[in-house]
Amino acid sequence: MKLIILFVVIASPSVADRCPLGPDHAYRLDEIIVELGIAPDPQVAGLLSQELWTLWLEAPDATAQSMLDEGMAHRETSDFISARDSLDELVAYCPDYAEGYNQRAFASFLDRDYDAALVDLNKALEIMPNHIAALSGRGLTLMGLGRNGEGQEALRGALALNPWLSERGLIIEPDGTDI
Repeated sequence: MKLIILFVVIASPSVADRCPLGPDHAYRLDEIIVELGIAPDPQVAGLLSQELWTLWLEAPDATAQSMLDEGMAHRETSDFISARDSLDELVAYCPDYAEGYNQRAFASFLDRDYDAALVDLNKALEIMPNHIAALSGRGLTLMGLGRNGEGQEALRGALALNPWLSERGLIIEPDGTDI
């Protein structure tokens, strides 16, 4: 019996190998989204959007932050393979961190791998349904796949949360005009 318990302890991942729960920003995120919906102008909306990004990009711990930062740095230099490698590590380490999937989706989108991007965006939205950037990214990705109706629907969902998104210029009215 003691040998079995010892085996379980040795075979189990250590606490250091697990992603901790990150900071709980849910209340503030919800507040910002409400504020975005009533923002009087693009400047106020821009400040609120910056705060969203600050919260979304705060990884659960230093290990996850390092993986996120590395992946984003590779993406910024258009090294999409290295970006996805770093972000693969992040989502394996922190499978409940929506931004890991969102950033990996962005790297895939920029590399025109829309199928991979869509999978990650769907996962990010499963974790955080009101992630405006993931919702907007999902719309753009669906449009990249030629699924324009679904893309328009996703963009409208993102605009319902933040009417000041630049993507609003991509919305086509039922009569075929831009908004």
